[in-house]
Amino acid sequence: MSLNMEQISVKRKNGLLLVVGIMLFASTLRVPLTSIGSLVPIIRDTLGVSNTIIGLVSTLPLLAFAFVSPFVPKIASRMGMERTIFLSMVILGLGIVIRPITGISTLFIGTILIGISISFGNVLLPSLIKMNFPFKVGLMTGFYALFKSVFGALASGLSVPISKIDSFGWQGALGIWVILVIISLFIWYSQVKNPVPKPELESDQKKTNMWTSFTAWQVTLFMGLQSLMYYTCLTWLPDILQFHGYSSSQAGWILSLMLFALIPVNFLIPVIADKMKNQKILGALTGAVFLLGTIGLFSANIVLITISVILIGIGCGSGYSLSMMFFTLRTKNGYEASELSGMAQSFGYFLAALGPILFGGLHDLIGSWITPLFMLLFIAMIIFITGVLAGRKVMINN
Repeated sequence: MSLNMEQISVKRKNGLLLVVGIMLFASTLRVPLTSIGSLVPIIRDTLGVSNTIIGLVSTLPLLAFAFVSPFVPKIASRMGMERTIFLSMVILGLGIVIRPITGISTLFIGTILIGISISFGNVLLPSLIKMNFPFKVGLMTGFYALFKSVFGALASGLSVPISKIDSFGWQGALGIWVILVIISLFIWYSQVKNPVPKPELESDQKKTNMWTSFTAWQVTLFMGLQSLMYYTCLTWLPDILQFHGYSSSQAGWILSLMLFALIPVNFLIPVIADKMKNQKILGALTGAVFLLGTIGLFSANIVLITISVILIGIGCGSGYSLSMMFFTLRTKNGYEASELSGMAQSFGYFLAALGPILFGGLHDLIGSWITPLFMLLFIAMIIFITGVLAGRKVMINN
């Protein structure tokens, strides 16, 4: 699986530089979100705000993904893919710098800017890979997902230690990641100077309406529901574990198992999917591991809990990577891939934002985690069905 740039990047002479640029850009897409998670208690106490207010910091990016994603393909079509990505990186850097400047107001403003900029990366990178690496879509998507996950995990783990360095604090721990964005900007500037000519679309391609396509909705539901599972478990798994008698420290370590379990799967699933005639088996397996993992959360047994959390992590990694592959495998060109990506991530992240709220609301209403867990079982079954349907070898207009 060696990367032959002349073979896989058919439209650029500087294929290696593009690969580096994509991986660096991917690395910046989760860092601003995961770096703040472990710092939330410190930020809340320092600013003197409620849990509800500080909780908006986690919700705002998901809402930005939902509302901005549909417009991204149109903006990129007007401005050009390379320039749009470059400007989104600039916005990302500004958001990271502004977020820790003063207090709650700049925290919200910076978070909104970060959410908007990440929306562009989430939507455009799959289509960029399809346009420039048509012979290695699976491998490139795997690397993209891998870098995104690894740097996200690193940011989560390093935030608190960095905040304890003299004169850094939580502000420095959040702001230091702008260095990664600056490096990405330097690399990506070469792509802005040498953009790929925008392809002329056939009339039937221009008329493609993703919102009326049955296949597009299958991909969208799969994308949205696997995101819902990820963000719901990320938010509430520690509370479920503490309900079973585990300490907050133990719950944190068990949650980390989920995050680490998804990393290798993020890389392997796109590579495997790209070599298969269809991806129905992978879609079904994604739903099945979510189902089995959720069933195990009903138990307090440490062995079952550990296996369950690892299975959920595998499901999250498989679901996300498979969604990225569906954007390219179910479409005929980069234009359609960006349109499908925009639709799926818009509706998908709206579902993801609702998931933790509904899960927590059910707990408050019933007073138990049993009913919310049954909700996740139902979601896992729908993921199974939509995964099989989206995994069929069909194009988006079928």
